[in-house]
Amino acid sequence: MKKKLLIADDEPDIVDMLSRFFEARGYEILRAHNGAQTLKQAERRPDLILLDVHMPKPDGLSVCRQIRSHVACPILFLTARIEDSDKIKGFAAGGDDYIVKPFSLLELEARVAAHLRREERHGDSGKIHFSRELVIDYSERALYIEERRIPLVKKEFDIVELLSQNPGQTFDKERIYERIWGFDSEGDSSVVAEHIRRIRSKLAAYTDVPWIETVWGGGYKWKK
Repeated sequence: MKKKLLIADDEPDIVDMLSRFFEARGYEILRAHNGAQTLKQAERRPDLILLDVHMPKPDGLSVCRQIRSHVACPILFLTARIEDSDKIKGFAAGGDDYIVKPFSLLELEARVAAHLRREERHGDSGKIHFSRELVIDYSERALYIEERRIPLVKKEFDIVELLSQNPGQTFDKERIYERIWGFDSEGDSSVVAEHIRRIRSKLAAYTDVPWIETVWGGGYKWKK
């Protein structure tokens, strides 16, 4: 089955170029030229989204935040410039990677393929009961407490998946960042702490058990 890519950019030439390139490599392509069109096309369940940060009505960051509650696929931002503060905002909004314009089409293809392979690996596991109240379904990419689904966005679940599949093992922020975002991502490990804070806040609304523990000076681990 063809993988479905959503290409969203306000520059028609870029959308046309990327569409032709990926269609020639066997992908099914969805197109969008502004934020409103992207929100609509995202309902068609793409396998990956290439999203222009500075696209209008609304911009890429706003689009990402709006769709993350129901879209779990990788989102790769396209941008002509990037500062550290922009990277943090993008990752916090739910993005998975940054591609800086102008970019190599072969590098972009490799990034897309790597993210899609990672998604396939994530779907290979099953359901595990960590206690009478907490269950993680790795194939569904969902966490339940007392049968209530906890609304984790993609990167939050990725972190839960990494830690929970290695209970008791300490991961520092740098290692988590490399495992979840990848060695070649345009960002840094400071975004990990914000994601951990969000996960804890969501879990705390349903349970008093501190499933993610802090190892001072060492990082984080899943409660054994």
